[in-house]
Amino acid sequence: MPQMTINTGDTAFMLLCSSLVMLMTPGLAFFYGGLVGRKNVLAIMIQSFVSMGWTTVLWWAYGFSLCFSGDLKSGTDLAGIVGNLDWAFLRGITLQMPSPVNDGIPMIVFIAYQMMFAVITPALITGAFTNRVTFKAYMLFLTGWLTFVYFPFVHMVWGGGILAKLGVLDFAGGIVVHNIAGIAALASILYVGKRKVEDRGPHSIPLVALGTGLLWFGWYGFNAGSEFRVDSVTAVAFLNTDLAGSFAAIAWLAMDWMTSKKPKFLGLLTGAVAGLATITPAAGYVSPTTACLIGVIAGVVCFYAVALKNKLGWDDALDVWGVHGVGGFIGIILSGIFATTAFNPAGVDGLLRGNSRFFFVQLLAVVISSAWAFAFTYGMLWLIDRVTVVKVTEEGERSGLDSSIHGETAYLEGV
Repeated sequence: MPQMTINTGDTAFMLLCSSLVMLMTPGLAFFYGGLVGRKNVLAIMIQSFVSMGWTTVLWWAYGFSLCFSGDLKSGTDLAGIVGNLDWAFLRGITLQMPSPVNDGIPMIVFIAYQMMFAVITPALITGAFTNRVTFKAYMLFLTGWLTFVYFPFVHMVWGGGILAKLGVLDFAGGIVVHNIAGIAALASILYVGKRKVEDRGPHSIPLVALGTGLLWFGWYGFNAGSEFRVDSVTAVAFLNTDLAGSFAAIAWLAMDWMTSKKPKFLGLLTGAVAGLATITPAAGYVSPTTACLIGVIAGVVCFYAVALKNKLGWDDALDVWGVHGVGGFIGIILSGIFATTAFNPAGVDGLLRGNSRFFFVQLLAVVISSAWAFAFTYGMLWLIDRVTVVKVTEEGERSGLDSSIHGETAYLEGV
C-alpha cells in the first residue's frame, strides 16, 4: 500500500471536532438532568454516559463496519441498506489507510469522529421516556436501536447506500441523527405510556443552561467538522450553526413571551437547541441569510410542535420529538428548498434554484426515515418487553429511579 500523505491541518481539525462532539454527550446529560425532578437526575444522566461506553464497544465490534464497509455501487453491502463485516473489530484498519471522505485524513480519525455521532444519537431519545424505563431494558434498547436503526441509516446516507445513490444530502445529521432519534422518541412514549407519578421538574434550570452551553459549543464540531477539511464551506457551516441557534432562541423566547406574558429562560434554551438541530442537515449547503430564516422557522415550528404534543397529551417528558424529530424533519425539507451551490460548489441547488428533484428526494428520504425509525423502535420495545419489563413500577416512579434502580441519590435528603 502506498504511503498516505497526511494533511496535518485537516487531521488536527478533525481531532478537535471529534473532541467537541464527544463533549456534547455530557452536555446532553446536564441538559436532561436539569429538566427532570431531583429524584431522577442520576437515572437520566447515566443513560447518556453509559452510551459513551457501550456504544463505543459496539462501534469497535461491528458498528463502524456496518456503517462504512461496502457500498451499493460495487454490490459489496446488503442491498444498499447496511454494510458488511469486513472491518468488524477494526480488522484491517492500518495507520496508512486514508479516510473515504478526505484522503489526507487517516481512517483512524474518521472512525473516532463518526463514533462520537453514534454515541450521542441514541442518548437523545432518553429524554422522551425519562422516569419510566428500567435500566436493563434501556441497555437492550440501546443495543438494538443502534444495530437496526442508526447503523443502517448511516450507511444509507453517508456510507454509499441506497439513499446516497438517490441523491439525498444530509450535511451533519438531520436524518441520520435528529429525525430518527426524535421519531424513535415518539414511538417510545406511545409504547411506554404516561408517567403515573407527576414529576416536579425541571429541578435546575442552571443545569439546563450549562448543558445547552456545552451542546452549543460542541455543535461547531458537529456541523463544521462534517466538511472533513478546513475550507470556506467549513467556515460557512460554522457561522450558519451559530446564526440558526441564535435566531431560533430569540424566536422561541418571543413566542413564549407572547403566550405566557413572561420571557422564559427555559424557552430561550430550548429554542437554541431546536435551531441547532434544524440547521444541522443544511449547515454546509445554504447561505448565512438562509440560516437566519431557518432559525426563525425552527423556533416557531418547534414551539408549536411542543404545544401540539401538550394538547394531545403525549408524555414526551423533555420534548425530544418536538425539538429533534420536528427540527430534523424540517431541516431536511428546508435544505431541499434553499440549498445553493453558491455556498457549496460540491453540493446541489434546491427547489428555489430550479431543482425540484432534489426537494422531492429529500422529502422522500425523511418520510422513509420517519416510518423506519417509528416501526423499528415500537417493535423493538415490544420485543424487549417479552424479555424484561420495560416500564418501572408505580412504586419505583414514586421513590424515584435514582434510588429504586441505581441505589444512589444526586442530593442529600433535605438539602
